[in-house]
Amino acid sequence: MEHLSGAIASKSQLKVSAKAKTFVLDTNVLLHDPQSIFKFEDNNLAIPVEVLEELDAIKTEQSTERGRNAHRVHRILSELLPDTRSMHEGVKLENGGTLQVIINPYMADSEAMREAPLMKKLRAVLSDFSKKDNRIIASALFVQERYTPPTILVTKDVNVALKARAVGLEAQDYLNDKVPEGDDEDAYREIPVTIYEIQRFCSEGEFDLGEEGAKELFLNEYILLRSDEGKTMPARYYGNGIVKRLRIPESIKAPGGISIRSRNLEQQFFMDALLDDSISLVTCFGKAGTGKTLLSIGCALHQTHDDRSLYDGVSISRPVMALGKDIGFLPGTMEEKMKPWLQPYFDALEVLMPSKPTKEPQFAAKKVSKKQQKKQPSALETSRQESVSSHGGGHGGGSHGPVAPMKPYERLIKSGLVEVEALCFIRGRSIARRFFILDEAQQLTPHEVKTVITRISEGSKIVLIGDPAQIDNPYVDARSNGLVYCHNRMKGHALSAHVKLTKGERSKLAELAADLL
Repeated sequence: MEHLSGAIASKSQLKVSAKAKTFVLDTNVLLHDPQSIFKFEDNNLAIPVEVLEELDAIKTEQSTERGRNAHRVHRILSELLPDTRSMHEGVKLENGGTLQVIINPYMADSEAMREAPLMKKLRAVLSDFSKKDNRIIASALFVQERYTPPTILVTKDVNVALKARAVGLEAQDYLNDKVPEGDDEDAYREIPVTIYEIQRFCSEGEFDLGEEGAKELFLNEYILLRSDEGKTMPARYYGNGIVKRLRIPESIKAPGGISIRSRNLEQQFFMDALLDDSISLVTCFGKAGTGKTLLSIGCALHQTHDDRSLYDGVSISRPVMALGKDIGFLPGTMEEKMKPWLQPYFDALEVLMPSKPTKEPQFAAKKVSKKQQKKQPSALETSRQESVSSHGGGHGGGSHGPVAPMKPYERLIKSGLVEVEALCFIRGRSIARRFFILDEAQQLTPHEVKTVITRISEGSKIVLIGDPAQIDNPYVDARSNGLVYCHNRMKGHALSAHVKLTKGERSKLAELAADLL
């Protein structure tokens, strides 16, 4: 084993103490948070050389967030490790820890691999060392064998963590951007008051809870005032002990569409946050069928239908599996590429602006005489003419024959009032005077959510909605996804509000399935 002694320099900077630990970082941790190198306090950091190889392959994805993060990691490492000596001996970090790149000599010496006890155990479990994951685990075992401090492999890949534990190596997730562990918070709090205080609140529109009554409330938190007699009133906390009534209309309406109204208390909270111009960021948790999508798009269109509107239009997007994934495999324009991912919003728009006339009297078409019918084309004919014109029909060329009429919401998209956004192209943009809705935000990492929110200019509003219980991204979970992280970090600020929807309103079947299946 003497010939392996040169693999680690004798003047290694790694700390050896009772408190210090050595963390071996997997590639996905660095891609998830390039600044993670500086977030392990005064402990040792070891980066296997295989990680550098994986980063080198990923940095070619120039149009993706992964590719950009790989470039960031390379730049950070090149500044921290400027020469050969620093690479072999490691360097001290400003936070008191150390950083070193690890080259596992066992990978180049099959005889030593067979003799070393830890490597024997590794070979019995993981025999294919052409896989980078297995080589990274082997490097972590090498560090554990050679250094006194406890060695921990940090990875966001659950399978890698399981394989590491199988060979006797401690493994854990990257915890820095996880929200604190604890019981799931309720949708809203109930504040006990007297019947006289509720009566005064109803007449004056606000009420002072006092310093003691409001000490645990966050700014813009939604609550329910309840008396011993069972009388209740919803309210919002404005700070300094003051709660005020919700300011929502009886119903909202999209331009040319139908009126909709809230169907439960939580939806009233959500509408209040969506319609308040002073709130620039709204986060909303809710299971399937709770009305997240319908209410967000309805309130957005309600505020963009005339010239006096604060917003010039509505922007809608959602992750395509994750931020920055290429959508070029789908044919057509960006709107056509994004349509499969945004179909829930098209469904919501169809509800808000139905193609067929409503049977309600207030929306019924006025009767006209036969002479007027001859002079004026019907709404259906006008719609067909617009559709033919927009698709290149008529005498100018194009296909002949009947063309399907354009749906009302398709006119909004054509006019630019409703805009389809692809997240992979959002970097560098400045989104001004738009009502921006980001669906399925629980699929994003905290860094990706930060990338989106920092694009929002003055006069714009962003709404993040999703269900933290439904996550497909393998590198985030219920505590580390961007939606939960954003809510946790932004709560209590005057510009943000949060709502949790728990009651399904889609149908009794959908509600039962969401709860039981």
